[in-house]
Amino acid sequence: MEWATVCSAGEVTELLGIGALIFDHQVAVFKVDGELYAIDNFDPFSQANVLSRGIVGDLKGELVVASPIYKQHFSLKAGTCLEDGTVSIAVHPVRVQDGMVQVALGSPVSQQAA
Repeated sequence: MEWATVCSAGEVTELLGIGALIFDHQVAVFKVDGELYAIDNFDPFSQANVLSRGIVGDLKGELVVASPIYKQHFSLKAGTCLEDGTVSIAVHPVRVQDGMVQVALGSPVSQQAA
């Protein structure tokens, strides 16, 4: 698994997304209650890279980000769309290494670490 550095850990603000370009692929990184999450930045409904600008919250016990365009909710842990179970986005491994936030693409996520 190849890790790419996104930013310093201090640059990630609680509940606000950061968009990053990794190997020509856009991701969105969020910090919620001190834990980091990384998902695709691409909203499949609006066909735009906007999820890093979405609102983070809890919907029916699921930690989600709401797309700023059409307001669909995507699970930060699983990537599934709560309004349409046939649609999902990729979730990526994320970690902090030597004070830097790193994301890996192309590998399934079993556990995210902060």
